[in-house]
Amino acid sequence: MLLQRRPDRKNPIRAAFTLMEVLVVVAILVILAGIGVAVFRYLDDSKEKIAKVAIKNIETATNQYKLNPNHGAYPDNLSVLAMPEDGKPAYLEEKDLLDPWGRPFQYDPNQTNRTGRPLIYSQGANPSNQAGWIRNWDKP
Repeated sequence: MLLQRRPDRKNPIRAAFTLMEVLVVVAILVILAGIGVAVFRYLDDSKEKIAKVAIKNIETATNQYKLNPNHGAYPDNLSVLAMPEDGKPAYLEEKDLLDPWGRPFQYDPNQTNRTGRPLIYSQGANPSNQAGWIRNWDKP
């Protein structure tokens, strides 16, 4: 039996990606970028909602403080709400006094709206933009 030898064919070494491979990779990157933008937008919205709920909790705690017969007025600052008194637990915990961006909530007991509630607010994601501040009442 004679074996014939086939001439060696050199396998060409690929020097680059094909156009189709590049397009698939670009399409995957675009999809991932779109998902990332949506997720970060969702996170920003959720931080704003968390701040609104936290402000409502602080407002409730300040009202409870005022209703306490030993006080009769709103606290001078929010840190008072995190201190236990007379063997009773504090109105709030220290961590409740920080907004979702890690900054302390702002409080002004001297500035009240028509219902007499003091101003409580967070400076939001961008402290220099007052339009983005989150308040317990609509306008200061």
